[in-house]
Amino acid sequence: MPSRSGLPPLNALRAFDVAGRKLNFRAAADELGVTQGAVAQQVRLLEKHLGVPLFHRLPRGVALTAHGATYLAEVNRAFGILTEATGQLAARSEAVTISVTPTFATKLLIPRLADLARSLPGIEPRIIATEALSDFDRDRVDLAVRLTRPPFPAGLEARLLFQQELIAVASPQLVGTTPLPLSPDHLRGLPLLHDAQNFWPLFFGTTGSLPGTVFNQTTLALDAAMAGQGIALACRAFAQADLNSGRLVQVTVRVLATEPSYFLVRKRSTSSKNAAEAVWSWCADHLAFP
Repeated sequence: MPSRSGLPPLNALRAFDVAGRKLNFRAAADELGVTQGAVAQQVRLLEKHLGVPLFHRLPRGVALTAHGATYLAEVNRAFGILTEATGQLAARSEAVTISVTPTFATKLLIPRLADLARSLPGIEPRIIATEALSDFDRDRVDLAVRLTRPPFPAGLEARLLFQQELIAVASPQLVGTTPLPLSPDHLRGLPLLHDAQNFWPLFFGTTGSLPGTVFNQTTLALDAAMAGQGIALACRAFAQADLNSGRLVQVTVRVLATEPSYFLVRKRSTSSKNAAEAVWSWCADHLAFP
């Protein structure tokens, strides 16, 4: 990178830029908020630095020399580049990092990102989908959604989004013409799709394991159910959009309410940035269920 030690002082360039546009030192002084003498001094400093005269001093104002006119065009262009770069930096979206579980991201947050962008156009959401607990400082996370339960540490603020209400769902093609709701015996005869929480034994009121395919994420079990691979047991909040669209049907009347619940969580702070506060409010309003 070339050295910039030979550049004139910025104040001198700024005085020349304004004086060259105004062709009047007094008018330039008014725009810059300095005295006329200060403008003249900065211009003389620039001329000395460059070794060429930039203005003809006239009885009424000044006129650019040939060197001055050529130099002014380049100085104007340089200031224009600086102005544009500064404006782009100032207009850059403010990033807010949200940590959510993979199923929450897939089923609830991602379908609503367009609404988030419309509601908060100056904010750039950054989504981290993980089951791991977030360290707000180390991971630079502004807010998180987690399956948890109170009480919460004094340094955290939490807001309940929804409790887990588990329902059994399947593809309409899997159940075919079988009348709904299915009886417990009929349900046991169909392939069961398990997730990492393994609520099927609790749903049936039994102990021990039950056969079926096991997925590490609820969203995968729901995708398998939509593909006609079996019956998934999932939180109603995650299945509701697919129930509304007809991709899934609820196959029993039984509903299992269980803990823990889904909470919106953030670190308590008296200096929370405005963007994070806006996203917190949006999440509280749009991600709660029902």
